[in-house]
This record gives sequence, C-alpha cells and structure tokens, in this order.
Amino acid sequence: MLLDTPRLRLRRFRPDDAPALASYRSDPAVARYQSWNVPVSLASGVDLVRGFAAGDPEEPGWFQFAVELKAEGALVGDIGVNLHENRMQAEVGFTLAADRQGRGYGGEAVRAVLGDLFERGLHRVSAECDARNLPSARLLERVGFRLEGRRPAYTWIKGEWTDDLLFGLLADRWDEIADRGVSGA
Repeated sequence: MLLDTPRLRLRRFRPDDAPALASYRSDPAVARYQSWNVPVSLASGVDLVRGFAAGDPEEPGWFQFAVELKAEGALVGDIGVNLHENRMQAEVGFTLAADRQGRGYGGEAVRAVLGDLFERGLHRVSAECDARNLPSARLLERVGFRLEGRRPAYTWIKGEWTDDLLFGLLADRWDEIADRGVSGA
C-alpha cells in the first residue's frame, strides 16, 4: 500500500523507521494530546514499527501509514486508519514531528488517505481530538470534516479529564470537495 502526494509518500513502516518514530513521539509537544507517554525508547520504537508493518490496510482494525517527505526520504509522521468491521466507515488519526508542523504536510497526508478511503467505497470517515488541540481541529476542518459534537470531560488521560471534539466526513461531501477541486475544503 503506497499513496503519493506532491511532497509525501505514505507507505508501510520499515525497520529503519524506528529511530525517527521514537524521536518525534518522544517530543512532549507532540505527545501532549496523544495516548502515549514520553519518552518513547528506541526499543519501544522498534516494537511499534514491527507492529505497524504487520498491519493490513484492507482488513478491519488499525493500520498505520508512515509519512515520508519525498525530498529528504525522511519519516516525518504517521497516520492511522481504523477500518470498521463493516468496511464502510473508518476513523483517522495523525501525528507529525514538531519541526514539520505548520507546513501543510498534515493536511496533504490526510487528504491522500481520505481520497483512498472514499475511492474504496467508504461511506463515512470520522476523527476526534482533544478540544485543546486547536491545530488538529483546524486541520480536520480544512480538509472537509465537519464538527459534529463535543463530549465534555469525556477522556481521562495523563491525569486529567479532557473534552473531545468529534468530526465526521461523508462520501457525498468528499465528492463535492473533489468535484470543486478544492484542496482544503
């Protein structure tokens, strides 16, 4: 499974990705709204990469794409897709190295994944994020997701209750965006 964009290659994880994955996932700013704790050791990175590489993007469950910057051949993040058992809906989540944020890579990668999912016939893709994570919420809205709700004090993470924002994108809205040629909705 390989998805290409003008600047990025979304691909299966390889063993040599472990150091970069452990590095960007060890950054407290990157991990702040995520479920893991820092630091992420190299051994944990190796285990994560091994698990990610064994996934199957065509089967229900989580599959993690490595996000590689073509110009440098460098791993700059990852995007997870949780395909529902009915194979008609999925959830997405994303992580980008702090020094690669703010350059449009996240939106470019998420759009590529959405295009692939909707081409495969999915009806709906959802996402959620911590309500304090404004850059992620803005990215989701830019690529076409609609805010569908807020769950107050819903998630207990890292010693505190957090609000979750719920986003959804239906195939017909994606088709409208694609038909207009809009790169960011």
